[in-house]
Amino acid sequence: MMHYPLLMKSILYRANTLYPNQEIVSRDYDGLFRYTYRDLHRRVCQLANALAALGVQPGTNVASFAWNNHRHLELYFGVPCAGRVLHTVNIRLFPEQIVYTINHAEDQVLFVDPDLLPAIEQLLPHLTTVKTVVALCARDQLPAHHIPNLVVYEELLAAQSDVYEFPEFDEYTPAIIAYTSATTGNPKGVVYTHRGLYLHCLVGLTSELGIRDTDVTMPIVPMFHVNAWGRPFIATWAGAKQVYPGARPTPQVFCELIEGERVTMSAGVPTIWMGILHEYRTKPGGYDFSSIRALLSGGAALPLALVKAFDEIGVNIYQGYGQTETTPVTFIGYPKASERNLPKAEELRYRVKTGLLLPGLEMRLVDMDGKDVPFDGQTMGELWLRGPWVIESYYKSPEQTAEAFVDGWFRTGDIAVMDPDGYLQITDRTKDLIKSGGEWISSVDLENAIMGHPDVAEAAVIGVPHPKWQERPLACVLLRPEAVGRVSAEDIRQYLEDKVAKWWIPDQIAFVEEIPKTSVGKFSKRTLRELFDQGKISAS
Repeated sequence: MMHYPLLMKSILYRANTLYPNQEIVSRDYDGLFRYTYRDLHRRVCQLANALAALGVQPGTNVASFAWNNHRHLELYFGVPCAGRVLHTVNIRLFPEQIVYTINHAEDQVLFVDPDLLPAIEQLLPHLTTVKTVVALCARDQLPAHHIPNLVVYEELLAAQSDVYEFPEFDEYTPAIIAYTSATTGNPKGVVYTHRGLYLHCLVGLTSELGIRDTDVTMPIVPMFHVNAWGRPFIATWAGAKQVYPGARPTPQVFCELIEGERVTMSAGVPTIWMGILHEYRTKPGGYDFSSIRALLSGGAALPLALVKAFDEIGVNIYQGYGQTETTPVTFIGYPKASERNLPKAEELRYRVKTGLLLPGLEMRLVDMDGKDVPFDGQTMGELWLRGPWVIESYYKSPEQTAEAFVDGWFRTGDIAVMDPDGYLQITDRTKDLIKSGGEWISSVDLENAIMGHPDVAEAAVIGVPHPKWQERPLACVLLRPEAVGRVSAEDIRQYLEDKVAKWWIPDQIAFVEEIPKTSVGKFSKRTLRELFDQGKISAS
């Protein structure tokens, strides 16, 4: 066999060679922008030359701070294929966390969408390693700013040759860095290698919900979050038409793009699908969704009611599962051949299961003593994973690595059961995390922030069901005696405004006379959940 490294340049090569005229559509600031894979390849070459012109050496980290659009797609290929490393910064992190991740990654160049420049302008004095900021737009799209020596992306590319010989290097070379959503403490860096991304894409091409050249794909899941679940890479390799929704998209934008561009596949979190379903129902006569072959949902549990609602309008939606540490997809919930002849009501239930393990991966369910539990559909255990697109350590974080990895296995922190037919079902978390709109909220960090209020004696936070966001935090607060009747729920929320991310702030705050505790003095959140379920906790 040839010694042939598995590099991302192979994906771009195939698209340019076999599908040069296939269309890529991007919702830009001036309307819909259209070009082809041939154009993408040419501009990726210009970008690779531009990185060298900016003095970015191979192996250096550069960052993107951007929405889902064609320029971000160019960074997805241009940076790693040129031997540099792309750090996709999560724009929804708290400002202090954004600063931390950029400094921790030691990014030298920061590519920023124009409407996000004001946020970066405020943070720039704290970014210790960034030498150059590039606005991802043309000169006439550039807003007013005070960023010194700002480079305009279109001018940067225009000055470079569109001929570039992509280098070869070891397939274990880092390609992309993403950071976790920081459930506790600082976000953790996760490095994806060329090899891991390559193999993840191959499975994405061949799995049950694989993409082919007849598809029109629209990745709704952000490109700044876990590679947009790998959809841009997979679609490019397949030669599929790609549609990017651009900056600050709404459910109406998604619906119009699905109808206008004849989208066949898309991926996003349940709250997105709820918004799209509501928009569909709001418009008289609905939208034309007849082109849709399948929708993939992940980031939170997929409600059966949502699956049924989409089924009623002729759309198939399936559950997917993964984590930042797993590139991310590891399970997809689709019915096997043996389940496809079941009555419709039973068949739909298989779509809301966490799913079937993807080819190439191995899994275990482990109890508290480190022993494997049976796959009987009832016995719970922590999900452990290993495989070619599962990371082996966190970036520059030895302590976190030691906690999360055991004998070559990654501890996901999710509690699950596996039935005898091989379907996984996530049931809980090992820690009391709250999943809201596809993002984690740390109950511990939120409790600590609330207890910083001078009138608060104790605070415990639990996740409670929410019709739109799946879960929202409920804060149970014990006030100091002198503050009872004087401090309101709104006072607590206002206090939190500059201490936690806006979407962390609890919708409900319950003032209680006592917070139940375990035998060792910890807050008993299980008891709080039971009290809430019984209607014994009143919140405002």
